[in-house]
Amino acid sequence: MLGAIIGDIVGSVYEWNNIKTKDFPLFRDDCFFTDDTVMTCAVADAIMNGGERDDFIDSMKKYGRMYPCAGYGGRFGVWIFSENREPYNSFGNGSAMRVSPCGWMMDCDFTARTGLWPSKGRAYARRSAEVTHDHPEGIKGAMATADAIFLCRYFFGGFCGEFDVPINNDPAKCKKRVKNYIEKKYGYDLTRTLDEIRPTYQFNETCQRTVPEAIIAFLESTDFEDAIRNAISLGGDSDTLAAITGSIAEAAYGIPDWMKDKAISYLDEPLRDVLRRWEQFCAPR
Repeated sequence: MLGAIIGDIVGSVYEWNNIKTKDFPLFRDDCFFTDDTVMTCAVADAIMNGGERDDFIDSMKKYGRMYPCAGYGGRFGVWIFSENREPYNSFGNGSAMRVSPCGWMMDCDFTARTGLWPSKGRAYARRSAEVTHDHPEGIKGAMATADAIFLCRYFFGGFCGEFDVPINNDPAKCKKRVKNYIEKKYGYDLTRTLDEIRPTYQFNETCQRTVPEAIIAFLESTDFEDAIRNAISLGGDSDTLAAITGSIAEAAYGIPDWMKDKAISYLDEPLRDVLRRWEQFCAPR
């Protein structure tokens, strides 16, 4: 989930001031965390509290109210401060930018042993979306992101099935399998290149026009930092785009320690506490 947080912080200063280049300072003094970070932490908190529907609702409302000026979308902001606990048929990219903790709840060992998908983590991903973003495209965006995170953990982590061999020494092959699965399962067009997308890409808050571009930014990357730079260089909803890309890139490459430390320095104590608790929660897994 720290990959999503880093993407959010780096992209925060470019959301309304898009740039179309990879040449920019990674962490500026005026960078800040936004709703992407707050809701990613809320999803992690919900999973640690049990991961049921009410847990996601309670955590999102709790952290949303703790950070009322984080930059929420209009309908989501209204939902946070209301007594309403029902979803509102959104297909905004908020479902995908906050889903990364769910991708880390999918059991790679289980899949290697059985050849089956880990249903529990995927159920978390669906639930985390459905509590607000229950439109099919909103759910699809979250599920595709969570699956991409899992697949990167699986292939780049050297896991393999009974009749397969590890491919973690071949990043291109790992990415090809991720790409092929997401295209087949979700119908996203991942054949475009960043150079083809960049010139005409504009601000868009839908899953349909954010998640595929974020995945492509990862697919063309060489390491974690390069993935973040790819995403920012497209323009658009920069912080959310980079948060989604960063969440996938973390699963593939890991994150350099200096970048972890720098990102955490932008967070306040309640959000740092979520990260500490999440690390302890995930350690046995």
